[in-house]
Amino acid sequence: MTTLTSTLTKSSASRRAFLAGAGGLVIGVVLPLKGRAQSSAEAVLGAASTEQQYAPNAFIRISPDNLVTILIKHIEFGQGPFTGLATLVADEMDADWSQIRAEHAPANAALYGNALFGGMQGTGGSTAMAASFMVMRQAGAAAREMLVSAAAQNWGVPASEIKVSKGVLSHASGKTGSFGEFAEAAAALEPPAEPKLKTPDQFVYIGKNVPKLDTADKSTGKAMFTLDVYREGMVTAVVEHPKKFGAVVASFDDKDARAIPGVIDVKKTSAGVAVYAKNTYAALKGRKALKVTWNDGAAEKRSSAEIAQERLAAVKQRGAVAGEKGDIESGFANATITHEAEYLFPYLVHAPMEPLDAVIERKEDGGVEVWMGSQIPSGDKPAIAAVCGLTEDKVTLNTMFAGGSFGRRAQPVGNFAAEAAEVFMAHGGKTPVKLMWTREDDIRGGFYRPLMAHRIRAGLNDAGEIVAWEQVVAGQSFLSGSAFEGMIQNGVDATMVEGASELPYDIPNVNVSAHIINNPVTTLWWRSVGHTHTGYAVETFVDELLDKAGKDAVEGRLAMMGEQPRLAAALRKAADMAGWGRAAPEGRAFGVAAVESFRSYVAEVVEVSMENGAPRVHNVWCAVDCGVAVNPEVIKAQMEGGIGYGLSAVLFNELTLADGGEVEQSNFHDYRSLRIGEMPNVEVEVIASTEPPTGVGEPGTPPIGPAVANAVRRLTGRTPRQLPMTKALQA
Repeated sequence: MTTLTSTLTKSSASRRAFLAGAGGLVIGVVLPLKGRAQSSAEAVLGAASTEQQYAPNAFIRISPDNLVTILIKHIEFGQGPFTGLATLVADEMDADWSQIRAEHAPANAALYGNALFGGMQGTGGSTAMAASFMVMRQAGAAAREMLVSAAAQNWGVPASEIKVSKGVLSHASGKTGSFGEFAEAAAALEPPAEPKLKTPDQFVYIGKNVPKLDTADKSTGKAMFTLDVYREGMVTAVVEHPKKFGAVVASFDDKDARAIPGVIDVKKTSAGVAVYAKNTYAALKGRKALKVTWNDGAAEKRSSAEIAQERLAAVKQRGAVAGEKGDIESGFANATITHEAEYLFPYLVHAPMEPLDAVIERKEDGGVEVWMGSQIPSGDKPAIAAVCGLTEDKVTLNTMFAGGSFGRRAQPVGNFAAEAAEVFMAHGGKTPVKLMWTREDDIRGGFYRPLMAHRIRAGLNDAGEIVAWEQVVAGQSFLSGSAFEGMIQNGVDATMVEGASELPYDIPNVNVSAHIINNPVTTLWWRSVGHTHTGYAVETFVDELLDKAGKDAVEGRLAMMGEQPRLAAALRKAADMAGWGRAAPEGRAFGVAAVESFRSYVAEVVEVSMENGAPRVHNVWCAVDCGVAVNPEVIKAQMEGGIGYGLSAVLFNELTLADGGEVEQSNFHDYRSLRIGEMPNVEVEVIASTEPPTGVGEPGTPPIGPAVANAVRRLTGRTPRQLPMTKALQA
């Protein structure tokens, strides 16, 4: 676990004012960046200037009207960073929750880098809370001390005698004052070198439930999404993309498209053919009228079934070693029972409610301003700059609220940002342009969770102990050719094998290997990344082995978790919640799975029946240990959402390519999501912990699939080894 520390030091007046017009008190804190010497943090106080000589990456603004605004460097698309990170500041400040506000921070990696992303600015991997927990607390504590000092000087009393509660400073003499009243005076003071943090018993908000900061505006329509951005003279653009991955435009006829009322222009781009219009309807109608001839010489023309066979053939042999211990050959030599299975996981679409969109406008100084739901500004901003022929400082990127992502907006090479910039420049680079993707564009045009294959072989000894474990994984690496390519070491992409290369079980002889097999189909991380398939394969196979050994699914796991006490505790809690050991209702069965992902520990027990040959999940009991629980209701909501999202995937979801390579699905009518009446009852328990907080956006997803599969095996006698289950069970 990375240790996050900072020291607050005073800045000179010339360094203070890059937050132009902020007024009042402004606090900045630096987060040590991976690969850099730890620098001191700096408090940025007082009036504004334009110099940017120092790089703070977390800010608090206290304005004279007593509002406390927290600049959040992580995009808010429903997973809770606005509320979670603001909670830390509010608690250390002893602010009143009603005075707390949150805004997206500007796109600037030097100011807002994520230490767990190696200094890049971005959101993902459930890192927001882990990367900012100490930093935001320190910033809040520093602001509190400075306000108290300002009040003490004004009132002529010792600072130690001043109390702060719900945003009000008070003294026994009867004097009281608000943060806003003392913000300007506090700005002139020396910042504390080491602000004193609260002990857990002093927390007011941390560990409690507070109203989410973004809920009200999203409920009333006040919240601004990219779709809501309209600039003067703006045109809307849509792009006709190839139907085969890797195909490019050979020629096009735009006569009929230009004849559509409202269509303004048609231009070829590297991604396809862009149609510009006065409104979305005209743009879509114009695109439909286009006639495009594609050169598919380098395109993927195989069906997904053919690609799957390639992956299954690869896993028959070991690949590049991803993890090993002991002696795998002697382990199998000492086994009395061996068991082997192959698994196949399809391409999956992210399918967020808001498809991709962006608005780009030329600024008076020749730069550009962009509005989009950017998940990795450090990838999007340079991509835009490169296409527009600008230096990065000439690109202003405004991060907007986004309607979900699940990894879709986290593009390591800024593909969509680059396309938006190219569409803007192709139209002349002067008129504001809104590029919009439809859901059909997104489902048919990538990017997907890779199609993956696994082979697992294990051996049991006479005592029913697992003494050998061999696992081979094959599929695409979306890190290839990206800013994250350095993560591929010795032929292994760690995101392909996470959850398999470091098994949570005490098995003496292990060999895990991988084959990277890339092809033109565009892929991307998907909610919980590699754990989506490794968790399923590992947890269903372990369940089968325990069954063969005549051991209980919970007790058998616990006996092998000697080095995983937190995962074991989560498993015990989930089992207790479900009443594990009791007989299931008639026609139903229980299933269990436990997965550690993103440093959080989640166990889930499910109650399942079979209806018309398909699983029906009635109840889910979930226990999660994610360290200090900053906002328990947010954690529970993320577990519930992750469970629902994971159920959609394992029961129904599959993106397929027909013969010739064209995508067969287009929208929710044929890429089916879990329906409201199919959502099971979900109970979530958050395990109390004093460990540093970790992520919750993704860890609820991996255990649900294998838990359901294990219940299905108890009902039908077989484990679904190819997803989605509804298709596999009816085959």
